[in-house]
Amino acid sequence: MEFFNNLKDRAMDLAQSGVSKSKQLGEIAKLYLNNVTEEDAIRKAYIEIGKLYYAERGMAPEAAYAALCEKITASKVNIEENKSRIEELKAEGDVTDADVAAVIELSAEPLAEEPVFPETPVDEVPPQE
Repeated sequence: MEFFNNLKDRAMDLAQSGVSKSKQLGEIAKLYLNNVTEEDAIRKAYIEIGKLYYAERGMAPEAAYAALCEKITASKVNIEENKSRIEELKAEGDVTDADVAAVIELSAEPLAEEPVFPETPVDEVPPQE
């Protein structure tokens, strides 16, 4: 009988140990997800800071930010040129917005997944060029 009592006690200890470990793993997972959410909030704040800086100082940035602001300005010019060319092509070929939307939808299908960004520590400010 003592053998069965020892076996029962051992089983209870293992079960309690498993429950305890399960709780710890659950808390770790919850904290990890919380950190991911916080890192995302930091990334969004960095983006907003950049947008705000560009809006306020993009035409006369400090030296450390000049190259980045120039890249943004050049990209904005390219976007406007592309939009103009799109309008020209639509007028020339009697192309409707629905035609364009269908082509864009087809070409975007492989990109339907969320983009994957490399892990970058959010506590480090990216180096300035």
